[in-house]
Amino acid sequence: MALPDFPNPSGIADYDDRRRVALLRAGRLGHDWVRWRSARFILLRLSMIPVVVLTLFAQYLALDVMPERARLAQTQPAVLPIAGPSDPLASDTAVFDLVGLGVLDASETARALPSLTKLGSVWAVRYDNTGIDTKVIADLIVKVTKAAKVKKVVLAGHSMGGVIALEIADHLHTGSDRKVLAVILDCTPLDLYAVRPQARDQGEELLRWVGWFPGARESRLLRMAAEVYARHQSFSGGRYGFRPGKFRDAVLDVLHEKILNTDAASNGLIEDQFKAIVAGGAVEDLRALAKPVDGKPRPAIVFIRPHDPYRDPIVDVEYSHRVLIEQVGGVDGTLLVAFTRHAGHANPIQHPEEYNELIAQQVVPFIREVQSDAALSAITGR
Repeated sequence: MALPDFPNPSGIADYDDRRRVALLRAGRLGHDWVRWRSARFILLRLSMIPVVVLTLFAQYLALDVMPERARLAQTQPAVLPIAGPSDPLASDTAVFDLVGLGVLDASETARALPSLTKLGSVWAVRYDNTGIDTKVIADLIVKVTKAAKVKKVVLAGHSMGGVIALEIADHLHTGSDRKVLAVILDCTPLDLYAVRPQARDQGEELLRWVGWFPGARESRLLRMAAEVYARHQSFSGGRYGFRPGKFRDAVLDVLHEKILNTDAASNGLIEDQFKAIVAGGAVEDLRALAKPVDGKPRPAIVFIRPHDPYRDPIVDVEYSHRVLIEQVGGVDGTLLVAFTRHAGHANPIQHPEEYNELIAQQVVPFIREVQSDAALSAITGR
């Protein structure tokens, strides 16, 4: 294409500038488009959107998902020693404490319950942060108790941890030589119907997001957004419907407690914890535990719940109570229901005195009575 002729330029500078503009226009994409010029440019711009999206998605995988996936791959379940038995009669028993949804390590909860040492040496279960395999945890408990030369086991599970405790107890009772003396359930939802609607909706929303969005099990970015949104009531309102200072505090709290804290439960672990409730296998585990196996007696089942069911905003404890009566209660049952007066949903750390008093005065005597009755039945053959 010929350059424009400027027979009478006003000056060298003006000539060079106009020539430069003409050269740029001549080399611009689409300079020779005549038909559908505007439509072509629109389509060209729209075609760049997938490129930008794919680039951002690749950065999301490379910088957010893959490093976290590599870190989580190094985690594994563990049982951590907390305290020795306070009663010489309990030296042949180990108590394993398991926590609920969104928590990784039961150590803090187990330390808040020194009354458990009346039942035996106390251990805290730390979940694998990639998910939950109850058979792996059961095998780990067998290994630890064999090393400690302890054959009797008590499992204590708080909230969803009770569902995991029942499944582990099933593995131990039916598939090992360990003797499960008792399973203590603290405000445990035995199936999805025992979860109150609001908490159930939140859990189901989590499963949808994790199942739909790639990398959601590991993404710290998505976890950040979800955790900040969960605290939106703290920074909503004010003159403009938004409190910047409260929002900053919420973001810093999430960063400190959930994102930068390597001891926080991962998205994948929380998903697997909620799936354990959704699966509804707790009732089948209760049925398995309600029968003697290979000369081992039925374990005692203890259910700790608030006396006022509405003090628990997450679990319908009356529903779980009814299920337990149907499965392991009755005249020949092995069920104790112990009521708290001030505690809410599975919170022994907030109410340690009430929990410890209840365990010492009701739970420990009941488990020993069931154990004594089982020993007597074995002698008399009844």
